[in-house]
Amino acid sequence: MQRVGIGIIGCGNISDAYLKAAPKFPVLEIIGVADINMAAAEAKASAYSVSAMTIDALLSDPRIEIVLNLTTPQHHVPVGLQAVAHGKHVYSEKPLATTLADAERLVTAASEKGVRVGCAPDTFLGGSHQTARRIVDAGTIGTVVAGAAFMQVPGHELWHPNPDFYYQPGGGPMLDMGPYYLTCLVNPLGPVKSVTGQAKASYPTRTIGSGPREGQTVQVEVPTHISGLLDFESGAAISITTSFDVWKHEHNHIELYGTAGSMIVSDPNQFEGEIRTSRHKGDWTVADQVHSYGDGNYRILGLADMAQAIVSKREHRANHSLSLHVLEIMESIIRSAETGTRIDLKHSCPRPAPMRADLPFGILE
Repeated sequence: MQRVGIGIIGCGNISDAYLKAAPKFPVLEIIGVADINMAAAEAKASAYSVSAMTIDALLSDPRIEIVLNLTTPQHHVPVGLQAVAHGKHVYSEKPLATTLADAERLVTAASEKGVRVGCAPDTFLGGSHQTARRIVDAGTIGTVVAGAAFMQVPGHELWHPNPDFYYQPGGGPMLDMGPYYLTCLVNPLGPVKSVTGQAKASYPTRTIGSGPREGQTVQVEVPTHISGLLDFESGAAISITTSFDVWKHEHNHIELYGTAGSMIVSDPNQFEGEIRTSRHKGDWTVADQVHSYGDGNYRILGLADMAQAIVSKREHRANHSLSLHVLEIMESIIRSAETGTRIDLKHSCPRPAPMRADLPFGILE
């Protein structure tokens, strides 16, 4: 099998999930890891038996075809532009950028250089969400006409020792968790054509609840309770709420309502979970899952699909048009809330190709 060389920039906590899952996909060859903190790179390299490299050395290494960008969101575009300038494809953690304008810069630069851009989340490629996609495509619940999505928690300051970023520009619940929910909606339903939004910051400050800074306060500079109405090109009308202001609730993560029935979709931040359907007024039943990657954490699946797509010369699923569309949805919901107007989107995207269910585990083509 032809393998694709991968270099990782950013050795924070999320890198463990990628490095643990990488050996499951034969198309991937992890060449090295790099970080602005060389000690962090060396620690990861030692733990996973790969090479620790400086960022410049990694970008210059001809064996590396794709740079996996696991830096913090405000560095996604600067690091991505560096990778593109070196002729590397780049796959980034979510979101693609903290602003649509920055994301467009990256996508344009990549197009001019003839390289690809990919972006998390890739949970929509997992067994649960591919099951949801299969159910919609089969017409089991009829045509989806409406739905609702909820991501509501009390705030990351309760557990995160340094939660400042979540409450600064580029943070907030929509940019933090919206990519999972919106990508898992676009996958079965297709693109959104317009949005309206409502947003507020319920509290001016947050108090850190753990770690060495426990008791310190963080200023809130962004909305922390954001709701949007999504008008899909398919005709579906879906509401979404993301919040750091809710102590407890009983909503499902995602519900879809069709002309012949309804579906409850599992947590879009996970690869696994039950998909339940009801036809007309019937009881809820758990759908059979025939796709792989629905029983664990495969947070490198999108990168593996991108690598295989490079080998096979096809479009990768977690591609730039999907992530650009999702970022524009999020930014437009917030802008609609600020202006009190409906926002028509300028970036659309095709639905990603469904995953095949007839391939051995780890093989993507």
